[in-house]
Amino acid sequence: MLCINRNETDPWFNLAAEEYVLRSFTDDCFMLWRNEPSIIVGKHQNTLAEINHNFVREHGIRVVRRISGGGAVYHDQGNINFSFVANGEKDKLVDFRRFTKPILEVLVNLGVDARFEGHNDLKINGMKFSGNAEHVYKNRVLHHGTLLFDSDLEMINQALTIDSEKFSDKAVKSIRSKVKNISYHLPGQMEITDFMDIVLNHVLKSHPDATLYSFDELDYERIEELVRTKYSTWEWNYGSSPNYTFRKSINLSGEALHVEIRVRQGIIENVDIHINELIIGDFKWIISNLVGLPHDYEKLFKVFRKTDQLKNWHDRSVDEFTKAFF
Repeated sequence: MLCINRNETDPWFNLAAEEYVLRSFTDDCFMLWRNEPSIIVGKHQNTLAEINHNFVREHGIRVVRRISGGGAVYHDQGNINFSFVANGEKDKLVDFRRFTKPILEVLVNLGVDARFEGHNDLKINGMKFSGNAEHVYKNRVLHHGTLLFDSDLEMINQALTIDSEKFSDKAVKSIRSKVKNISYHLPGQMEITDFMDIVLNHVLKSHPDATLYSFDELDYERIEELVRTKYSTWEWNYGSSPNYTFRKSINLSGEALHVEIRVRQGIIENVDIHINELIIGDFKWIISNLVGLPHDYEKLFKVFRKTDQLKNWHDRSVDEFTKAFF
């Protein structure tokens, strides 16, 4: 087994590195890593339906799609991510208990009553501190999980607070759980890096063939190429969402304005705007301007800012109008 040293905190790079190791290496591998504030959504999710869009945009939180299924999770420097990549027989690759066992062993050794519960969660006193997901590629499996060590729980709550009524789709929905940090349950104060060292040393001792490995120049080049072509792109992170219909109502000059758009592969196909149950003739220009555009805040804001109907508005007013579409 290769235990790969990782210090990068760029979520694009870190998600790309996982896929690269899964597809390009032949050894079993283990990695520990952390991300800057970001939301990681599952492969089959509707990204916009899983995030508090305005909060995420205003706080500069990056949103990245991973290759495994499951729900959306929030990462920050107080959260540890662990990844196992392993070879095996094709029908025996998926095994959540096997890959979470080392984590539970570490915590139990530290005096924490941590348990595997449900399909893929680790909990302390019934509260979740780790969500896990897997992805199979040929005869290899990627298992990755979160470890809430000292994360900002309020940020998690804010960033993942959603209005489920706005979206109609067949995407996989996240199941929200009460969460708790590991550090709260440790017998004494511990730095997150010290905890990571304990986990790494436990994995090394548990696998006699384990050796430390660092990415070389060629590894970095290939990972960065995957970042450029996939993980940093709107097409992957948002455009890969299942088709959906979006609906929202706002107050515009004392009137209730209802917006409805249909989106296919991230691209707006149809726009309807109603007020007092009637289609607004004065807003028909929106249809001609928006159909064919990505359902993306920056793209829509630029269009609205340049249209004759809104060209005299302040940016703040255009911003509020654009938010009606998110």
